[in-house]
Amino acid sequence: MTAQTLIQPIDYVPTVFDFSPLRLSDEQFESLCRNHPDLNLEMSAEGELIIVAPTLPYTGEKNADLIIEVGLWARKDKSGIIFDSSTLFTFPNGAKRSPDVSWVLREKWENVSEAELKRFSRLVPDFVIELRSSSDSIKSLKKKMLEYIENGVRLGWLIDPLEQKVHIYRANGEVEVLNNPETVSGEDVLNGFELNVREIW
Repeated sequence: MTAQTLIQPIDYVPTVFDFSPLRLSDEQFESLCRNHPDLNLEMSAEGELIIVAPTLPYTGEKNADLIIEVGLWARKDKSGIIFDSSTLFTFPNGAKRSPDVSWVLREKWENVSEAELKRFSRLVPDFVIELRSSSDSIKSLKKKMLEYIENGVRLGWLIDPLEQKVHIYRANGEVEVLNNPETVSGEDVLNGFELNVREIW
């Protein structure tokens, strides 16, 4: 069985509960997450509660590769902090999201209060990665990437192994699509970082 066979798209519809008429508060959402730690929960800006699918082993391996690559650069560079896919951020529009990989400038991180660090922080990452798995809708991921940028993320990568493409989202609203690139650059956000994308395919 080839790697490409392993990542053929499968039909998956996230479980979504429409709480928009009630609009869960930050405290209620946090309580829900703590009472159900086995669920990976997000919330849309409209107040929809989303149960995110568990990561399949093939995708989990690639997520780990991304964390290692960005993490090694971050440890050496020391200008920011890296977070894994379990970290949930509350964005200015009210959405609560957990990107596959996130990175925040150290000075921003150090300005967050200790009390805020123990909650689902309103800290906005400077850089995010979403890795498409076989259960992900590319349309939904593109919408999520636009939401990140609209809420203050400076650079985002949507890595799509199924189509062997990297969608680059920049703070100025520009979206660039690279077809089967060998590498992709962190530009002026992750200064000096370059990812060998072929290793992620």
